[in-house]
Amino acid sequence: MRCGFCGFEFKEEEGFKGCKNCPMSSGCKMVKCPRCNYENAPEPLVVKRIKNIFKKIQLFAQRRKDTKKE
Repeated sequence: MRCGFCGFEFKEEEGFKGCKNCPMSSGCKMVKCPRCNYENAPEPLVVKRIKNIFKKIQLFAQRRKDTKKE
């Protein structure tokens, strides 16, 4: 995911979850950027799946390119 404030790209697992002082701490799904601590909404599942599809396409293209070189 990409931070909406500083533009840092990070995995959702790398961000900090849940504020301890927040009144919505039990239901809050905000993810804090590891670089600037800006709270971002988590990426929707659709966005995650689309990114995953593009990663697979890039890997497939790279493997195909590598096999043509041999």
